[in-house]
Amino acid sequence: MRYKVTFVVGLALGYVLGTRAGRERYEQMKKSAREIAQNPAVRNAAESAGHTGREYAGKAFAAVGDKVGNAVPASLAGRVRGLRDRAGGGSEDEWGTSNT
Repeated sequence: MRYKVTFVVGLALGYVLGTRAGRERYEQMKKSAREIAQNPAVRNAAESAGHTGREYAGKAFAAVGDKVGNAVPASLAGRVRGLRDRAGGGSEDEWGTSNT
């Protein structure tokens, strides 16, 4: 019985210390990720990638639309047209980021 109690106490102590250390490491990683995301170079690269993606999506839609014709659902056609229109302008998208 004494060994069982000692084992359970050791297990509980290890769990508490391990979760505290794990939480500290999690907070450290979260802080690093936030710093990276706020880096202007990273933000510019992400914005550029988004712009390029929207541009290629518009081109792909046009190419597929020419081959498929009216078989593309209207909801998809409207969404891609909206993306293509926004890629050319300086407006904000639905997430509040600029497309310039």
